[in-house]
Amino acid sequence: MQKPLNITVVGAGLMGHGIAYVLAQAGHSVRVYDRAQEALASLPERLAKIADLFGAPHALIDTVSAHSELSEAAESSDFVVEAAAENLEIKQFIVASLEAVVSQQTIIASNTSALPITRIAEKAFNPERIVGSHFWNPPHLVKLVEVVQAEKTAPEAVEKTISLLSGVGHHAVHVKKDIPGFIGNRLQHALKREAIDLVSKGVCDAETVDDVVKHGFGKRLGVLGPLEQSDLVGLGLTKAIHKTLMPDLDRTNTVHPFLEEKVVLGHLGMACGEGFRTWTLEEAEAVRSRLNTFLVEQAKAAKTNDQ
Repeated sequence: MQKPLNITVVGAGLMGHGIAYVLAQAGHSVRVYDRAQEALASLPERLAKIADLFGAPHALIDTVSAHSELSEAAESSDFVVEAAAENLEIKQFIVASLEAVVSQQTIIASNTSALPITRIAEKAFNPERIVGSHFWNPPHLVKLVEVVQAEKTAPEAVEKTISLLSGVGHHAVHVKKDIPGFIGNRLQHALKREAIDLVSKGVCDAETVDDVVKHGFGKRLGVLGPLEQSDLVGLGLTKAIHKTLMPDLDRTNTVHPFLEEKVVLGHLGMACGEGFRTWTLEEAEAVRSRLNTFLVEQAKAAKTNDQ
C-alpha cells in the first residue's frame, strides 16, 4: 500500500475526472482544478457514475475536491497531473503557473496524446521534474499509462511517476525517448494510415478493413503483442513476409489525401452521420455501447484477478 499523497489534477474534463478517480480509489487525496464552473459542478456526479460501474462506495468521492483557483488546488501537492486541452501553448502556460505555486520537489506530469514533453517543458524553470503521463481514454477502464522521459527529465522523476501510477493499478511503461505520439499512438496511426490507403485505392471498403482487424489479428492483440507474435512464428518468416510486403506499403508522409477530402466534405464521423462509413444514430450508439460494455467487463475481470 502506497503512502497517501496530495495530488492535483488540472482539468476536470473527459480525461481529468477519470484520472482523478483512478488516483482517489487508490487512497490518495485529490484536488481537481478547472476554470469552467460547469465542469467542477458536474464532477461529483461523473465520479459517482464511475464508482457505480465498479460497485464501489461513493465515499471515495469525498476525497476529491473541486477548485476554481489553481493556487488553492496545487499548494502543498506532492504530484500534479496536467490534463488540459491538447494545445502546446496552454500546456506551457499551465506548467509555468504551477511552478509558481508548487515546491521544487513536486513532479509535474503532462497528459498528452502526441505533443513532445520536451516542448511542453521548454520554458520551465525546473524541466528535470516534468514528465509525460499519457493515459488512455477512458483512464479508469484502460489501465495503461505511458510515462515519457523528456530531454531534461531526471531519471528519479520517471521512477517516482512509474511507482506512483503502478501503485494505483495501472500498467506504467517507460518511454525512454520523447518522440511525437510516443509508442501507442505511433503504432495506432501507422495502422490507420495503411487502412485509409487500402480504402482509398479500392482494395476494400471501410467496413471490410474493420472486420479484418476485429475478426482477425485483433483477436490476439490483447494477449500477444506484435513482437511476441514475430518471435512466436519465427523471425525468418517475418523477414520473408517483409521482403514481399514492405515495398508496397503506404508511405504517405503527411495527412492522407483521402482523409483530407473527407474532412473538406464535412464527413467527420459518427457525430454527423458519415466518415469513412455511414452511420445512423442507432448504429453509432450501438458501437459506443459495445465498446463501453467490453471495457467495463475487461476492467472488472482485471480487478478480480488482482484481488
